Amino acid sequence: MRKLKVLALVHRHLVPPEDTTGLDVINAEWKMEFDVKTTLEEQGHTVQVVGVHDDLGAIRRAVEEFQPDIIFNLLEAFADVTTFDQNVVSYLELLRRPYTGCNPRGLTLSRDKSLSKKLLAYHRVPVPEFTVVRRGRKPVLPKRMRFPLIVKSLVYESSTGISQASVVDGMAQLERRVQFVHESLGTAAILEEFIDGRELYVGVIGNQRLQAFPVWEMFFSNMPDNARRIATERVKWNTKYQQRHGITTGLAELDDGLSERIQHLARRAYRALDLSGYARLDLRLNAEGQPYIIEANPNPQLAYGEDFAESAEKAGISYEALLERIMALGLQWQPERTG
Repeated sequence: MRKLKVLALVHRHLVPPEDTTGLDVINAEWKMEFDVKTTLEEQGHTVQVVGVHDDLGAIRRAVEEFQPDIIFNLLEAFADVTTFDQNVVSYLELLRRPYTGCNPRGLTLSRDKSLSKKLLAYHRVPVPEFTVVRRGRKPVLPKRMRFPLIVKSLVYESSTGISQASVVDGMAQLERRVQFVHESLGTAAILEEFIDGRELYVGVIGNQRLQAFPVWEMFFSNMPDNARRIATERVKWNTKYQQRHGITTGLAELDDGLSERIQHLARRAYRALDLSGYARLDLRLNAEGQPYIIEANPNPQLAYGEDFAESAEKAGISYEALLERIMALGLQWQPERTG
């Protein structure tokens, strides 16, 4: 790829420092932003980082002054509102500037877990039975739903608000957990039939032609026998908790037929939700070997050594090549226009 001028959009508090001497980069909250910036620079690209919070003007000014060839979008929210990320991408399209990652339509469809499951079910992609409880309402279960259930925010990602208490076995527990989501997270709650089994992830990259990376799995080596094997907030983000309970991720041990089936399912889900660029599909695999799509995560964590990059490397794509490919897809993407 030719050498590009890259404008990296990052959250204001995640702008990586110019001098990292004496700093713990591996555990820094800005590690992804640092990895992307330094790797692109090592590849010969010119990178300018802009910290964004609640001012679209900062993006426009940077675009006008820097005149980038592409915008590397690492934002997951705007003004601390996670559902506003698609609006920022829409703004980039209004500026007629190429950008990396998912288009605004795909972000909108995948953000709402209820809407995405309806679309997937329409396309005969297996998903758990589910229902939504809006704020201020009490849970009422459809006849087809059975306990245990898992209760989550309708729109939050990154396991926000998910704990062992999120899996409920009766109405009293269910009502308490729904109330927690409504009051503590401030969103509607989605109730899903809990799929007891293995926690799997599949990275997918592409616009029209898609590649699914090898199936990845979260392992729970030292979890107590009575604990559910789920990706809670502590499981995902608490390093000490991970070490104490032997929580790791790596290549899933599956027979070739099942692995290919799961990758095919991930690609079908990616297309059904109009995703582009790159995404991670989260699945659960029950004891009978039936996989279920749980949710789609466009623009997943892109740090070196994290699941998406590791699974790409297992597919023969180095971290450097992965970032180059993501930019190439961004340059190729053309939003549909009429008139």
